[in-house]
Amino acid sequence: MDKFTTLTATAAPLNIKNVDTDKIIPARFLKTIKRSGLGKSLFADMRYDEQGAENPAFVLNQPKYRAAHILVAGDNFGCGSSREHAPWALLDFGIRCVIAPSFADIFFNNCFKNGILPIALPEAVVAKLMDDASLGTNARLTIDLERQLVVRPSGEEIAFTVDAFRKHCLLNGLDDIGLTLEHAPAIAAYEAKQPAWLPKI
Repeated sequence: MDKFTTLTATAAPLNIKNVDTDKIIPARFLKTIKRSGLGKSLFADMRYDEQGAENPAFVLNQPKYRAAHILVAGDNFGCGSSREHAPWALLDFGIRCVIAPSFADIFFNNCFKNGILPIALPEAVVAKLMDDASLGTNARLTIDLERQLVVRPSGEEIAFTVDAFRKHCLLNGLDDIGLTLEHAPAIAAYEAKQPAWLPKI
């Protein structure tokens, strides 16, 4: 998992409440267990028409947001069914941070496990960031995880909270496997002490 330290990037405004996981990645695209290749299907029902052509009105199809790495969204983002494909699709598109007034719990947890930083901020603050995002590449946001700050284009710093353990994992690029491998020497030492007749794992 890639480390998340400081990110300065264009933010795309998605001013829609209750964006569920089926909107993020429709169920018909859940046939794969690979994490790559899902970005093209992110928000598919909003990004494309029935013939598969791009909807020019959808934010991520607009030239200034095609390379966005931050998404500023409405309340209750990631609600609906629990599917890890939702953060996979966001990450594969290039989104590393989602800012919203609130998130569905399972989606929120899955983001951290996949290298995405979800930031919950008061609705009035998110509205300001939505205005910043509407300026496209002329106004970039900075996310400083170490200092736990969102920096607006004006220079205003907005503090956010994040669990200390999750912050540690993101800063160091540690998913569940990475956390286990941090203890590889202790695991190897334990295995070496086992009697020879015990099956090896």
